[in-house]
Amino acid sequence: MYPVFPQQDSSRSNFNQSNDSIFVMQRSPWKAVALSAVVPGLGQIYTQSYWKVPIIWGIAGWLIYEWVQNNKLYNDYQNLYNSSNEPNAQYFYLGQKKIYQDQRDLISIYLGLTYLLNIVDAYVDAQLFDFSVSKNSVTNSTNLNLRIKF
Repeated sequence: MYPVFPQQDSSRSNFNQSNDSIFVMQRSPWKAVALSAVVPGLGQIYTQSYWKVPIIWGIAGWLIYEWVQNNKLYNDYQNLYNSSNEPNAQYFYLGQKKIYQDQRDLISIYLGLTYLLNIVDAYVDAQLFDFSVSKNSVTNSTNLNLRIKF
């Protein structure tokens, strides 16, 4: 038997030096992730999703405010519990302290999730930055386009 070799295209001297277009992303997803990890919302600014920044900052600001308020009330009831000698009052203060502690801890989880979702959103925005959805004026339907630079 004879060895079999595939035919080579004589118009291309080297596969790596072809004239085919290569897609290059305009926004780096990992740069968007790094920016959003350092300052929440900065990745959205990088991907030009400016309208999302006030939403992220608003939600994070509100959660931080609520965490501070619940922590303050937790500490107040902790001090009242420690300074009280009456058993009924101590029982009430202990219950209130537990409520505010649970609320504070739950808000901490929400704040962490907001931070992670901010990072995921920046990554997805950077990945989809080169896609455009535009309306076709002739057929009045929506088109999905991909921008590729040659």
